[in-house]
Amino acid sequence: MITVDVQHRLGSIELEAQFVSDGGVTALFGRSGAGKTSLVNIICGLIRPDRAHISLDGDILVDTKQRIFVPKHRRRIGYIFQEGRLFPHLTVRQNLLYGWWFTPAAKRFGDVDQVVELLGIGHLLGRRPGLLSGGEKQRVAIGRALLASPKLLLMDEPLASLDDARKDEILPYLERLRDEIRVPIIYVSHSVPEVTRLATTIVVMVNGRIAAAGPTSEVMARLDLTPFADLEAGAVLEAEILSHDESFGLTTLRLGGGELRVPRLDERQLGTKVRVHIRARDVMISTRAPEGLSALNVLRGVVAELGPCDGPILDLRLDCGGEAILARLTRRSVETLGLAEGTPVYAVIKTVGFDRQTLGAAYRRPNAADITTVPI
Repeated sequence: MITVDVQHRLGSIELEAQFVSDGGVTALFGRSGAGKTSLVNIICGLIRPDRAHISLDGDILVDTKQRIFVPKHRRRIGYIFQEGRLFPHLTVRQNLLYGWWFTPAAKRFGDVDQVVELLGIGHLLGRRPGLLSGGEKQRVAIGRALLASPKLLLMDEPLASLDDARKDEILPYLERLRDEIRVPIIYVSHSVPEVTRLATTIVVMVNGRIAAAGPTSEVMARLDLTPFADLEAGAVLEAEILSHDESFGLTTLRLGGGELRVPRLDERQLGTKVRVHIRARDVMISTRAPEGLSALNVLRGVVAELGPCDGPILDLRLDCGGEAILARLTRRSVETLGLAEGTPVYAVIKTVGFDRQTLGAAYRRPNAADITTVPI
């Protein structure tokens, strides 16, 4: 459990942030200058706040009323920056062991071999950082932080300096880190694809304040955040792999509102949980059962909410068998179709609307039997 209540002046901006997270990946999302990095710097102890109460699993890190300020080196927090910041004169193995050596044996959890396997860096152990790609450096930096046995990981836009190929390389490892290691993560980003793929909780920051906070699916389904937070409207759903169609290169997913066909998900077994981001701009609406369409995905539902209507475009939230689906339409289309709350509709979703940014492994909180490390 992470509890944050901070008030601090940053030049002309007043940072005022309160949120609670019960673990997993908590994404701090917002535009540049929203106060995200300053907030994580306060959490890790790099900035002494004007007023704050911050606790981690019941241990108080900062409480200005009680004059408590735990020094940064005693907080057991791992910090991963945009660049790996590895020691250039040490090998990958030596970089990994740096935190391990300085952590008392009684506070260590996991082991070197486990972290190396988790991050897929076994073939890099003898190399020096200068011979690594950007994605490899970040994986090593994450491994070094993990081997210091932190109670919390802070990631400040760890993929921002990487190109798309390197991001695709490292995202699956971040998903494994989220699902297999019992270390909560606070993840700073302004990338919607990263947040929707990784986050279990989203905290939206605007001009130093919290505009919204909650489970990813709930925050992404809100219609009032898009205009000022750059949070592209769309639904984040958890689905299950039902079947693979080898002949057409498709995978069928089962969710509460029906089935979806998406491009083939390689190496995913039947029954595997996946996270799906359906962007509002990829959803069309029909008031009649569609016929003769090329789109393979049609979900039946009703209009649950219409968003703000102060321009030519507006967003709608649909209830499709208990699943919240968002659609972006012109105001003219809404009026022509006579859409209002309670109107029965069909959501038409193009299969080609799904790509590497909208499909990812779903969060699964490990059961006790899944845990192979010693609890912190």
